[in-house]
Amino acid sequence: MARYTDAVCRLCRRQGEKLFLKGSRCNSPKCAVAKRAKPPGQHGQIRQKLSNYGVQLREKQKLKRMYGVLEKQFRRYFKLASRSKGVTGRVLLQLLERRLDNVVFRLGLGVSHAQARQAVRHNFIYVNSKRVNIPSYLVDKDDLVELKAKEKALNKFKENLEQSKDRSVPAWLEFDPKTYHAKVLRLPEKEDIPSTIQEQLIVELYSK
Repeated sequence: MARYTDAVCRLCRRQGEKLFLKGSRCNSPKCAVAKRAKPPGQHGQIRQKLSNYGVQLREKQKLKRMYGVLEKQFRRYFKLASRSKGVTGRVLLQLLERRLDNVVFRLGLGVSHAQARQAVRHNFIYVNSKRVNIPSYLVDKDDLVELKAKEKALNKFKENLEQSKDRSVPAWLEFDPKTYHAKVLRLPEKEDIPSTIQEQLIVELYSK
């Protein structure tokens, strides 16, 4: 499975805003965006006015990196959204938000999407009492998501919950931190996503 393995802080610097790819580090003075707000590279200090295409591209890159998906997979999500009923941009956001690794992240069991993906890949997450180790698995309404781990691993998840306590669980999920059980109450909406995304720019980009 292909994945991004380079430094993730440079992605935030390129975007010019925090994408919260490093968990608690993003809220500390060590955050790369706080220390060096300019884009990476030798030409980072040069201010460039973005064209319409550049603005659309930046928005697409932002959404793609937020959820930790690569270009080929992102294009598949867009094609699926364009063929589905409803507004394409909102359906795209809904598909990305329904990913199992994102659900684990939203519950606070992972301090970052990368850590949440690792929890899924390492067989700690069950959906409807069945083990699921596919991060891109799409949850549906009334699905039951639970964490099953031995004491040593469980202590790490407890630490993650403590670090993520300032992040509230979205309204479309119900979570009991004592039993590590969660339920999907409904499908997510754009309003449930904490970051501001202009999905129409992405639709315009792929519609050219």
